[in-house]
This record gives sequence, C-alpha cells and structure tokens, in this order.
Amino acid sequence: MKMKPINDRVVVQPAKAEEKTTGGIIIPDTAKEKPQKGKVVAVGPGKDGNKLTVKKGETVLYGKYSGQEINYEGKDYLIMREDDILVVLG
Repeated sequence: MKMKPINDRVVVQPAKAEEKTTGGIIIPDTAKEKPQKGKVVAVGPGKDGNKLTVKKGETVLYGKYSGQEINYEGKDYLIMREDDILVVLG
C-alpha cells in the first residue's frame, strides 16, 4: 500500500456489510448497516512521542460514525485517529 498516515492516524479497510440475517433474509442495500469492524492496513508513527498501540494486520472495532471514508485505487478505506478504535480483536 502506498498510503502512509501521519501522526496518530490509522487506515482501516472496513469489513463488508452483512448480506443476510442469521435467519436467511436478504438485506437490501438501503437497509444495510455500516460495518463497525475492519482490518488495519497502515498506521502512522504516533504523536507527541507516543507510539501507536494498534499494528498493521489487526482486526479492530470502531465507533459507528468514526473516520473519514475514502476510495483509493478502487477500494474503500477509513482514516481515523487511534482514539476512535474501541477494541482490538484477538
């Protein structure tokens, strides 16, 4: 990836929205919820001498309205501050 975030920014590739419910009902595009889970694809160096705790390749959960949506080379990404990340999934 050619993107290099600055300061305490993290680039996350969001997971795809659910296509079906657990009962098998197909969800139309207009009713799909925005995913709140994704994979970290790039991290910045940190800010004010504090290094980031998240690492490239980790799966994270973030707030519903966190980050700035961008499309880069045909893929959707979110750029957010590390503080917007709620949990690192293990």
